[in-house]
Amino acid sequence: MDNIDMQILDMLQQNARTPLKAIAEKVFLSSPAVSTRIEHLEKQGIIKSYAATIDKEQLGYHITAFINLEMEPTQKQEFYPWISEVPNVIECNCVTGDYSMLLKVAFPSTVDLDVFIGKLQQFGRTSTQIVFSTPVEHRGIKITKG
Repeated sequence: MDNIDMQILDMLQQNARTPLKAIAEKVFLSSPAVSTRIEHLEKQGIIKSYAATIDKEQLGYHITAFINLEMEPTQKQEFYPWISEVPNVIECNCVTGDYSMLLKVAFPSTVDLDVFIGKLQQFGRTSTQIVFSTPVEHRGIKITKG
């Protein structure tokens, strides 16, 4: 991966719908050359997918929370398929520390969140933090060489 690939990745992270022509102008290549580079990055698995960022609140999801879950490692085989099917789970991470899992979830209300936590507790002890505000939204990672 060279400097041009890194520039392309930075632009696509900012706006995945950036026209090839605009990218090509910034990196001083032709549109077909940029297209080939993007295809190569996709085939390598560096670009995993393209997605739209939505405003959860406008869709009625007013509660965002982080939930820590303490569970036994032997439960992962049952937990992973179960949690993958819960549409309100935005992210689920296996982490170090006192808790095994860190989940980011979105729900319309605290009542809905409470019902989910009740179901989640079949796997173990939880600790929940409700988000008041998000001064830095999810963003891409700055691509640097080295």
